[in-house]
Amino acid sequence: MKAQELLGKSPDELKDELVSLKKEQFNLRFQKASGQLENTARERQVRRDIARIKTVMSSKPAS
Repeated sequence: MKAQELLGKSPDELKDELVSLKKEQFNLRFQKASGQLENTARERQVRRDIARIKTVMSSKPAS
């Protein structure tokens, strides 16, 4: 996910995307703990996407 894509989204869409990524992050943590995680790079990707969304949300004026 690119920051440019996120800039075009509304605050509600960003919140929905953030909730979705946090759920995925939670599930990835459980998979890792149980030894079922296959794509370990996805953890890092999700973590960075969450940070990217939070950055865009903080830079946009609340409307």
